[in-house]
Amino acid sequence: MEATSGMIDTVDEENSRAPMRAADVDRERVAEQLRSAHAEGRLDLAKYDERVQQAWAARTYGELTALTADLVPAAVATPHGRGHEIHHRSHWRGNAAAWLSVSVINLLIWGILSLATSDPIYPWWIWVAGPWGALLLVGWITERVSGAKPSR
Repeated sequence: MEATSGMIDTVDEENSRAPMRAADVDRERVAEQLRSAHAEGRLDLAKYDERVQQAWAARTYGELTALTADLVPAAVATPHGRGHEIHHRSHWRGNAAAWLSVSVINLLIWGILSLATSDPIYPWWIWVAGPWGALLLVGWITERVSGAKPSR
């Protein structure tokens, strides 16, 4: 019931603001929403161009609201933030792949040098792989425990 009440409050607030004059910042916000809708394929170029012109010519909040009324917000378009989850997983995969690649290359270099010399060589590759891997692991565990998303 509370979620419905919140939606009604938002609709009532928008209706009460409809005749009020809009500012340039409001027009910019609507133009950005239209740009995002065009980038997502929700508006073709002709409709996008037409609506952006209307947004900059709009005088009231009501006129601006009408320009985006038929557009689905991005958060609703991707249920439960699926797009962000996919990007988020690829973020961790990319970091892990980079760490693994660098670690293997350093291990191979150390192995080749160890075989080429008769003296034992200090395993310096641990100082490349260890701290980086530890930071990745701590970040991944912290995120799993807290549910936070990584900063980019």
